[in-house]
Amino acid sequence: MGRLDAWLWSVRVYKTRSQATAAIRGGHVRVDNLTAKPAQLVVAGQTVRVRGDDHTERVLEVLDPTLVKRVGAPVAQRAYLDKTPAQPPPIAAMAGKVAVRDRGTGRPTKKQRRELDSFRGR
Repeated sequence: MGRLDAWLWSVRVYKTRSQATAAIRGGHVRVDNLTAKPAQLVVAGQTVRVRGDDHTERVLEVLDPTLVKRVGAPVAQRAYLDKTPAQPPPIAAMAGKVAVRDRGTGRPTKKQRRELDSFRGR
């Protein structure tokens, strides 16, 4: 068993241990749906939820809690089971588009507002 921050660093979720500690203190890491502390011990079978910078959440089940040193990627991937739900596929019709309004369908122009005011008798 090892510390949560050291385990997250050793399985390559965070680049440095201090980044892992800061993320845990910032509330971005939860263990079994409870707030975590950096020195919390990691036990096999626990579920660790890690929220990333882009608001995506990774769900990891701990398989090997004994890692305390940073290891290679193949060894790190064997230390946890990734249970992150798949992201929904992007909508094909919206790919590469920005919200664009057709000309004339938005707010009235100043000229149109004046015409509306004169029509209403203001």
